[in-house]
Amino acid sequence: LIPIYRMRHSGAFEPELHNSTFTSGNALSFAFFLLLLSTLYTNVSSLASSTDSSDKGGLCFQMRALHKIIPRQPAHWVGDGFNVYPVFGRHAFSESLSPWLMFDYAAPKHFPPTTAQRGVGQHPHRGFETITIAFQGEVEHGDSVGNRDVIGPQDVQWMTAGRGVIHEEFHSRNFAKTGGTFEMCQLWLNLPKKNKMAKPRYQPLLNKDITVEEIADGVKVRVIAGTVGGTTGPAKTFSPVELWDINVEKKGTKVELDVPEDHNVILFVRRGMIHVGESEVGPQSVAIMERQGGKVIFTTDERNSQILLLGGEPLNEPIAARGPFVMNTQDELRQAMVDYQTGKLGR
Repeated sequence: LIPIYRMRHSGAFEPELHNSTFTSGNALSFAFFLLLLSTLYTNVSSLASSTDSSDKGGLCFQMRALHKIIPRQPAHWVGDGFNVYPVFGRHAFSESLSPWLMFDYAAPKHFPPTTAQRGVGQHPHRGFETITIAFQGEVEHGDSVGNRDVIGPQDVQWMTAGRGVIHEEFHSRNFAKTGGTFEMCQLWLNLPKKNKMAKPRYQPLLNKDITVEEIADGVKVRVIAGTVGGTTGPAKTFSPVELWDINVEKKGTKVELDVPEDHNVILFVRRGMIHVGESEVGPQSVAIMERQGGKVIFTTDERNSQILLLGGEPLNEPIAARGPFVMNTQDELRQAMVDYQTGKLGR
């Protein structure tokens, strides 16, 4: 039996067995055939390896794959002023989203005029940061370390709770008096262990101070944190973070975004619809991207689609969360509760 080889589509070789008489007369021919076969196999293997390496260095390697889609979650009320979608659902406070922890989004909703204060009264925080973006309407903030402010449409309030604050947030008095459409979101961003007891800090990031980078025709990115092209956002952060507010004017636009490799990347569709690879991501849904690779690519399915990109370097630290406190251990959570109950938190 002489093994005669044929090449499969995969590039590997497998034997087919044929009956044949193997005599000394054809031994030399067969040896020569095997030499040619060996050379061919080596060349094919090198070609496959070269192609694979090229793919890894090209678009296939650079483009991030889709890891998971989180569909739109049921909305619920927080206080009497914020009817929100808990965007991350059961994935909140997980390492797969680090350094981001939680995301509440209040879709556009009309509120009639009132003399009441709508919102959430005093409550504590320790160990992380809250980022509030007012898309429509106004949000009024006050805290135990003396910060009081109102943010309006497209403004951002970046509050570092650090070692602890007690704060409150409402519709602004003026907005409550006139009524109107209200839309906002609040994000919770974890602090590295070494910064969890940092001094509380408040950053009002007004719309006029947030640069818009037009990365392609009809694709505009408000850079709140991180860097897009030559633009770096105004937010001061404790770890590398991206927060980009993206507006795409045209349907069918392919958007390509460069994000540092090994950063987690989350795409939230605030309005419209996009495709990530073959998967559709609709309003108030989230696409979590694979961590490997740098380039994030999606295509818009509707005009004026609006997307928030959340990115960041994973902290790779334990997450211990209970209510308004996010620490690294259960003992630290218990201490936070004791400090709050004894009046030590928020000074």
